[in-house]
Amino acid sequence: MSLTDPAATAPTAPTWEALADLVTGCTACAELAASRTHAVPGTRPPGAEVLLVGEAPGAQEDEAGVPFVGRSGQLLDGLLGEAGLRRDQVAVANVLKCRPPANRKPKRAEVARCRPWLDRQLELVDPVVVVALGGTAAEWFFGPGARIATLRADVQRVGGRPVVVTYHPSAAIRFGPNGAPLAALREDLAVTSGLVARLAGR
Repeated sequence: MSLTDPAATAPTAPTWEALADLVTGCTACAELAASRTHAVPGTRPPGAEVLLVGEAPGAQEDEAGVPFVGRSGQLLDGLLGEAGLRRDQVAVANVLKCRPPANRKPKRAEVARCRPWLDRQLELVDPVVVVALGGTAAEWFFGPGARIATLRADVQRVGGRPVVVTYHPSAAIRFGPNGAPLAALREDLAVTSGLVARLAGR
């Protein structure tokens, strides 16, 4: 089975675990495959009702093979807890499964090649709510030019599923504890928690 063509390979994965195995061997983006330590498929606990979608692995994620384990992940864990959403109860994935060199912004061609993996992850998780963290995730769902400030004003829908668009935890760190991104991220995760409770009938 070719690991240079996710569009042909991803739809064949019957489970999250099978897909993760395929992702770890993917070589569709030669530059990323050559420079990574690990591909980072993401995590999905059984029964996850929320899927968080970030941009791409950073240095610590590349080293560990797990998403959101660095400073951004620590902040995210705390904010999830405040909202009543435990990290071990949500699925987490990235638009890109490999770290771009020097943490540069993903190239559009890379996002396009990697897209089938996340498409299949959405199908396999079938979450009650999706949270798009940051501009790259927002563009993945809503196209180039998607603006977080505009999209987060209302809960969006993609394929009939609610999508909450918010800032990436790294932006919350960059702008500091009194910055607008942190306040927005905190508020939007609370909205997510409320949506899950309402839509799941709790």
